[in-house]
Amino acid sequence: MPIRKEWLDQVREDALEPELPICDPHHHFWDRPDGRYMLDDLLADIDSGHNIRSTVFVECASMYSKDNSKALAPVGETEFVQGLAAQCASGEYGEIRAAAGIISFADLLLGNKVEDILLAHQQISPNRFRGIRHACSWDASEQVRNSHTKPPPHLYLDDKFREGFSCLGGLNLVFDAWLYHTQLKELLSLARAYPEQSIVLDHVGGPLGIGPYAGMRDEIFITWKKNIQEIASCENVVIKLGGIGMAINGFDWHKHPKPPTSKQLASANEPYFATCIEAFGIDRCMFESNFPVDKVSASYGVLWNSFKRITAGCSSPEKAKLYHDNAARVYSLPGS
Repeated sequence: MPIRKEWLDQVREDALEPELPICDPHHHFWDRPDGRYMLDDLLADIDSGHNIRSTVFVECASMYSKDNSKALAPVGETEFVQGLAAQCASGEYGEIRAAAGIISFADLLLGNKVEDILLAHQQISPNRFRGIRHACSWDASEQVRNSHTKPPPHLYLDDKFREGFSCLGGLNLVFDAWLYHTQLKELLSLARAYPEQSIVLDHVGGPLGIGPYAGMRDEIFITWKKNIQEIASCENVVIKLGGIGMAINGFDWHKHPKPPTSKQLASANEPYFATCIEAFGIDRCMFESNFPVDKVSASYGVLWNSFKRITAGCSSPEKAKLYHDNAARVYSLPGS
């Protein structure tokens, strides 16, 4: 979905709590025929008055290597992002450290053979590579787009996948999970089967709001909340608060004449974020931008203002954890 700068520019806000340090633990880079989001684009978004100190890149099937086998091709994305991160770390762009952590892709359906791929990622980026995301977001409806990784149904229950998944712990790697709310039980099974493996649940567990799920927000919320509370009982899982500005979530902000204000975003998103904070606790939640994907709904500055409105009643130590410290700890970023 294209980004409409003129539409976004209709709503501008000064940053709330501009001194609050932030680690943005979820964004992407790509340069494709249908769109571009590179370091200069991220830095332009970050230049919105918020105190973004570091970021974590999450895989998006960009810049795969054509010179490697299919299994090794994703290492090209790590090499690509490692270069952008090194560019940013030169100091020419100020104190911000973009892609201080890198979450890459490896096909865990390779089973234990995936260890060679994981080691290749580490070799390319020994100081930033932190883990793997293998999305399982799949739905039977043709109206819901499945993940870019083209997962089969019930991926996280697959024996071969779990064989590959079991390789992560020995290399001290994090696993990012991306799925839809209909698949939360599958993640619960995975988290219980591997209680020592660190898992990060992206985008509050993917509550859908399009296709067969349109007009069912209240019913879906009840089921989603119950499953989120069950997953929160697994102490090896942390959750990202954000990522529900995508079209698949059904809020349809992109269809409005003007983009939402931070107050409007906060009002719509607070039930989800408050549920997660209550279930997981302050120590296992982190706010994320999911840019540029969520940019179809709001600008970077407005998005972070909406988060800060939701946490207005939190203490300073709690805010430090939600906005910076938890992400830096989970992804083992420098200085954490």
